[in-house]
Amino acid sequence: MEEQVATGRRKTAVASVRLRPGKGNVAVNGRKLEEHFPLQIHRDACLAPFSFIGNDKEKEHDIIIRVKGGGIQGQVDAIRLGIARALIENNETLQPKLKEAGFLTRDPRKKERKKYGLAGARKRFQFSKR
Repeated sequence: MEEQVATGRRKTAVASVRLRPGKGNVAVNGRKLEEHFPLQIHRDACLAPFSFIGNDKEKEHDIIIRVKGGGIQGQVDAIRLGIARALIENNETLQPKLKEAGFLTRDPRKKERKKYGLAGARKRFQFSKR
C-alpha cells in the first residue's frame, strides 16, 4: 500500500491530503492537528470519515495535510472532503457508504461578488423618496 493524495475544497479553502501507512499521526501545515484546530468539534469533523468507517482505521494511517485559504470552518470541511476522497483511492469499496453519509459531496456555495451600484452583492443603498 502506497501513499494516496486527494484534494478537498470548500469556499476559498483548499486542502491537499496525503494518506500513508503509519501510526496515526496527523499533521496540518507542519503542526499537530491539536495545534492547528484547538477546538475538539473541529478535530472531530476533520476525522469524521475515519470514525464513520471504524475508529481503528485512523491508527493505521499517517495523515499529512496542507491547507490554505478560507476560515476555520471552510478548512475543516475541505480537509474532511480530502480525507474521504483519499480513503476511496485506498479502498474503492467504501465509496457507496461514504457517499450515502454525505462525505463525498462537494459544497458548491461560494461568496457572491459585489455588484456595481449596490452596497454589497444584493444590499442596496438607502432609498429616499424626498
